[in-house]
Amino acid sequence: MMDVQAIPSSSATAAQEFTYDLLVIGSGPGGQRAAIQAAKLGKKVAVVERKSVVGGVCINTGTIPSKTFREAIMHLSGYNQRGLYGSSYSVKDDITVQDLLLRTSSVMAHELDVVRHQLHRNRVETINAEASFIGPHTVRLRDVRGQGDAWRDVTARTIVIAVGTKAARDRNIPFDGKRIIISDDILDLQNLPRTVTVIGGGVIGCEYASMFAALGVRVTLIDKRPRLLEFVDFEITDVLAYQMRQNRMTLRLGEAVKAVEQVTDHLGQRVRVTLASGKEIVSDMVLYSIGRVGATANLNLEAAGLSADDRGRIVVNGHYQTAVHHIYAVGDVIGFPSLASVSMEQGRLATCHAFGIPTQSVPELFPYGIYTIPEISTVGKNEEELTAAGVPYEIGKAQYREIARGQIIGDEQGTLKLIFHLETRELLGVHIIGTGASELIHIGQAVMAFGGTVDYFVNTVFNYPTLAECYKTAAFDGINRLGSSPALEPKLEPAAAVGEVV
Repeated sequence: MMDVQAIPSSSATAAQEFTYDLLVIGSGPGGQRAAIQAAKLGKKVAVVERKSVVGGVCINTGTIPSKTFREAIMHLSGYNQRGLYGSSYSVKDDITVQDLLLRTSSVMAHELDVVRHQLHRNRVETINAEASFIGPHTVRLRDVRGQGDAWRDVTARTIVIAVGTKAARDRNIPFDGKRIIISDDILDLQNLPRTVTVIGGGVIGCEYASMFAALGVRVTLIDKRPRLLEFVDFEITDVLAYQMRQNRMTLRLGEAVKAVEQVTDHLGQRVRVTLASGKEIVSDMVLYSIGRVGATANLNLEAAGLSADDRGRIVVNGHYQTAVHHIYAVGDVIGFPSLASVSMEQGRLATCHAFGIPTQSVPELFPYGIYTIPEISTVGKNEEELTAAGVPYEIGKAQYREIARGQIIGDEQGTLKLIFHLETRELLGVHIIGTGASELIHIGQAVMAFGGTVDYFVNTVFNYPTLAECYKTAAFDGINRLGSSPALEPKLEPAAAVGEVV
């Protein structure tokens, strides 16, 4: 998110009548939250969605299906129990795509119903149409329900762009949706491949690569960068890379792709990936996952006085305003971090700002959840960021294998890492890899939000046996690293005697 100076639109006056107080383009998490917040304020609101169903990429092709797909894999493959019953353990021997999609389809249908109900009960009008600007306050809606080019124009006092993104494609790669695919195509697979090459070691690439590997598929992951997920603490990504290799995955890092082509060999129709280094990788399927681009191509942004960058993203300021003061943009279309949870908060904040409602939020404490196998979650600063900023810090770590709950669930590779200020002991970051990471992170997030120190975890009692105990173990580990200098001992007030007035 970059800072821009919002400029007023010259096409509207205070007395102008508008069709809607707020028009939201896109029905994903950011659009939903923006619309419902406005409805709660008594505004007349509409959401425009060009697809036949609401929910955006999040529910239909992205977050919900991919995470449900993952949970189905974790269950049917018996992955979490292999530490207890051996690497050959599985709940079902011959897992099919249909087995995985049965659960996925059910969850998607439920979430769609939830979103529709939320919009309906808050009296948010939903319009099935493709939107494009014809002025700063005016949007043309073209019917996409098979009724030709029927269209109508609507006006809105405030507009929120929440169109999300679509998978990036290389025009030199012959995508066919079967052997050379993007992540959206996974829900249409007919059979599980024996071998997969994943091009791109970002969040989506790592997630799907680890899912296929958990199913026993031989996976090769290629990325131009020297390490995975560069925005994540390096120790955490090292654990991820180790776990991936344990699952027979080959990592080709620091490698660029030169060509992708379909070939025929003794095993039938396959795909060959040629690297710039001269290496060749042949597999049953290639998943291309080199980022996403904003879905802004058909919005005619110029008519509203706006533009997008070369990745289709829209620049906004700290209030999510675009260069035109009454037009906001939220969610993946404004770029990093591109998380459903963050998009929801951005939608809420944008609407509140538009209608003059004071809000409080802590963007620097937005948590990241990465649903690789094992999953990763992080909040706050990592070691590299603090080192670059010259902040003195110490760390404390806990391994799941040290915790009774870790032994009970069979996760011996999980790690929780705390980073705290060397002098004040203020908690600066929490980084977790392992079972339940995306749930555990919120304990650390809450302590950080209130400016807490690492001593909080030392003085707090956690249920036993739980993974949350990792916080206490990591805190003790960190304090032990400080040494025994009196100046570094925690400053605790003496306990009051029974009956003493304090």
